[in-house]
Amino acid sequence: MIKGIGIDMVELSRIEKIITRKSSFVNRVLTENEQALFEELPHKRQVEFLAGRFACKEAFSKAWGTGIGAVGLQDIEILKEKNGAPKVTKSPHDGQVFVSISHTETSAVAQIILESS
Repeated sequence: MIKGIGIDMVELSRIEKIITRKSSFVNRVLTENEQALFEELPHKRQVEFLAGRFACKEAFSKAWGTGIGAVGLQDIEILKEKNGAPKVTKSPHDGQVFVSISHTETSAVAQIILESS
């Protein structure tokens, strides 16, 4: 049974400006494991990666029904499958979590579906 659905969209230019002005934003949004993936990427992909992960975490909080605050950015971790697909590996939800991330030249969008048994 579906417990919640969330979607969020982030402008890449906004994330790039934040990275330039506040490098601490990366540490606030990404877990250590996500940061390791982030560090391996060239700058353009780092912006896309961070925007996608931020959108995922916002989408999760919407699906969870609380918004960011009741569930923290560090409480949710999105790594990747062997084929590169995103996978939620840590969250407060005890059921299955489905995630999709997409990028354009200007935006990143993420959708989360929470399923409970």
